[in-house]
Amino acid sequence: MKRILALLRNPWVGAAIWVLGLAVPFGLDQTWVFIASLFAVYAIVALSQDIVLGRAGMFDMGHAVYFGVGAYVTAVLNTQFNWPILATWPLAVLLAAFVGALLAAPIVKLRGDYLLVATIGFNAIFILALDNNVAHLTGGADGIFGIGVPSLFGWQLASQNAQFWLDWLAFAAVLLLVRNLDRSHLGRTLFYIKHDQLAATTMGVDARAYRVLAYALGAGLAGFGGTLFATLMAAVSPGAFVFTESVTLFAIVLVGGQGSIPGVLLGTVLMFVVPQAFRSFAQYRYFVFGIAMVVVMVLRPQGIWPRAQRQEAKE
Repeated sequence: MKRILALLRNPWVGAAIWVLGLAVPFGLDQTWVFIASLFAVYAIVALSQDIVLGRAGMFDMGHAVYFGVGAYVTAVLNTQFNWPILATWPLAVLLAAFVGALLAAPIVKLRGDYLLVATIGFNAIFILALDNNVAHLTGGADGIFGIGVPSLFGWQLASQNAQFWLDWLAFAAVLLLVRNLDRSHLGRTLFYIKHDQLAATTMGVDARAYRVLAYALGAGLAGFGGTLFATLMAAVSPGAFVFTESVTLFAIVLVGGQGSIPGVLLGTVLMFVVPQAFRSFAQYRYFVFGIAMVVVMVLRPQGIWPRAQRQEAKE
């Protein structure tokens, strides 16, 4: 097992895997290509949740809010103001990050249950605003339909295969960003704050500022996932960003392994891809989520694929 993991960490092996991955659409049914695209989108959002939960140590149970902000920014700008899809990306990411920082600023000092309750409240307010057609832009409970397709250098990315390549290239970019975050000054500081905030504060670290920054970064990446989701689905509605979606994202990180990129990806497969593959049992997925979380918390509280201790020691 250790040899396999060491092999996977080799950059050349990783590059070869991604090249083979981009050829996947030529060998799969279009339904599976669509599921693979959705996996890339949800993996991006799960990684963004892990920045907040696994790295900053903030119990965020309202992360679907920022996923929804990104999706609705793209939907509104494209359908009502005729913005090209790719041109909406920067604003969607920045607005989601801004909303994240704005909401995080007053609550970052809260811990445990209090923080959970606050973030649940954010999710409830967001869905209520969408349902009431805020500013007459969000379409109410019906949402927004008719979202266009991305265009790159005049090439319309309208096919399922083209969407797959776009989503997986975006996924690769986010993976690289999160991997580099762990090696950065910000990543190491968040690690110290999460494990001993008092000691970090004593050494002059502004824990509040760093946690707000981490929250904003996670929200921005979730917003990026939202833009991809809106484009892939060609429609958005409040039901895609309800509290149960936040619970799913939380469960993915908790079950997979906090702070572990492989763990989060494994959690996404177990919590998202598997239910999609067995649609006839989809109505039972939250029951399975609950059982999985209980079993993991009892038998393996660090998650199925936890962050390597050696990596933590280096930090």
